[in-house]
Amino acid sequence: MIVSLDIDAQKTFTPLCPSELPIPEGEQIVAELNAQAALADLRVMSKDAHSPSAQWLVSSHAEQLRDTGLPNARETWVSHAIVGTEGFRLLDGLPAITEYDYCVWKGVEPDMHPYGACYHDLAEKLSTGLIEWLHAKGAKTLIVGGLATDYCVKTTVLQLLRGGDWQVIVNRAACRGIAPETIALAWQNMAEQGAIVLDNAVQIANYLQK
Repeated sequence: MIVSLDIDAQKTFTPLCPSELPIPEGEQIVAELNAQAALADLRVMSKDAHSPSAQWLVSSHAEQLRDTGLPNARETWVSHAIVGTEGFRLLDGLPAITEYDYCVWKGVEPDMHPYGACYHDLAEKLSTGLIEWLHAKGAKTLIVGGLATDYCVKTTVLQLLRGGDWQVIVNRAACRGIAPETIALAWQNMAEQGAIVLDNAVQIANYLQK
């Protein structure tokens, strides 16, 4: 069983929402996400779903990544992915929510800002049910893409690697990240922990045929 995962492929993480967290070329991953999904039996989606009263909010990008003192939201961020806003929406060209086989909404609580799609909290005690669902479906191969490489994608991949004996493939072409240094470290960390990093869906297809 092959499962494709679209991690936080939302407008908030693209230049379409410049006042939020605009990742360069973030809107350009749709074709690759759809191509990797074409290789899979099932498709999963996760979304940041934040409150306008979130306790980690700051007013400017210059104030980001400061310590909050909150156990489940360590860094400050500007307002992004607020439920009901344009930034909350999935990228154009992706399926409707109802067309996915499993969906995860994360960061709904005002004092929580988890990065990974597998747990609601940073201590990884409160499961989103994703890992359990993957086991129930008999998943053997997971193909991951989304935004951002150095935060939500990386954390999700590391959680998945710890969560089962499946192989986890990460599609470079279906990911974009925030900062060059943390992007490079994320790719290194994922590979070191056992993720298979491939350049695009064509390369993934060839790998799966071996």
